[in-house]
Amino acid sequence: MIIYNVTVNVSDDIHDEWLAWMREKHIPDVLATGFFSEHKLMKILSRQADEEGFTYAVQYFCKNLNELDAYQKNFAPALQKEHTAKFEGKFAAFRTVMEIVD
Repeated sequence: MIIYNVTVNVSDDIHDEWLAWMREKHIPDVLATGFFSEHKLMKILSRQADEEGFTYAVQYFCKNLNELDAYQKNFAPALQKEHTAKFEGKFAAFRTVMEIVD
């Protein structure tokens, strides 16, 4: 099982709007691609001393790297572009790919 983890730090001033949009629009759109069997949305509680805003990790679970690769080639660019257009300059994101080994 592969986990596609997206960690996003969002500005205080868009936090509520961003969280609602993720729950109501973005995450359902990602799941509708058919490549992921489930997801988890987690708020990160630990913070660096100079960190501002709120940080979340969204984990999407898929069968294998081929499935993730197909998603990243065919769907991720448009979904990421939509996210950036809506919240440009108000977030920072990075992505991590992990494999469940136990």
